[in-house]
Amino acid sequence: MGIIESLNDTSNKAIDVGEIYYKKTQEYYRLKVFQQLTMTTGMLLKMAVIGGLGFLALIFLSVAGIIYLGNVLGSMVISCLIATAIFIILVILAYMLRRKLDNLLVRKLSVKFFN
Repeated sequence: MGIIESLNDTSNKAIDVGEIYYKKTQEYYRLKVFQQLTMTTGMLLKMAVIGGLGFLALIFLSVAGIIYLGNVLGSMVISCLIATAIFIILVILAYMLRRKLDNLLVRKLSVKFFN
């Protein structure tokens, strides 16, 4: 009977260790998900604030540049057309570089996400 009781005690200890491991693993993944969600939310919030302020600055800079160029050239229409052409060129460049931007974004985010 001693061997059977010993095996029973050993199996009970193994079950207890397995339950502790399961609970700790569950706790770890819960914390990891929380970390990823907070990092993602923080990054999105920073992008919204910085992007919004940058966009406002770009609008004011564009309007000021168009007005100045209109005074220099003597035609507001020509200055608006020049500014539009510059923005179209920037959009075409961004479109051509979109794959490189995607790769850069994946590389940067994978370091934070998989560590």
